[in-house]
Amino acid sequence: MAIEPAEIERLIRTAFPDAKITVTDLAGDGNHYAAEVIEESFRGMNRVQQQRAVYAALKGKMDGPHGELHALALTTKAPE
Repeated sequence: MAIEPAEIERLIRTAFPDAKITVTDLAGDGNHYAAEVIEESFRGMNRVQQQRAVYAALKGKMDGPHGELHALALTTKAPE
């Protein structure tokens, strides 16, 4: 089952309304994406903490072999 880039962005934006979010479909199959999330609330967090916060925002879409989202290459950071 595929997921649209707009749905990924919507889920992330719900948790981080002011973030700069870029979602790219890497394989054209609706299952392999890259996302960059630049968010002020990430300041002071390490990368693992930042990425866990974004994965939590996806509300289980990546959970298990039947998740809608198979792979997400995630880049997170606070604005410069």
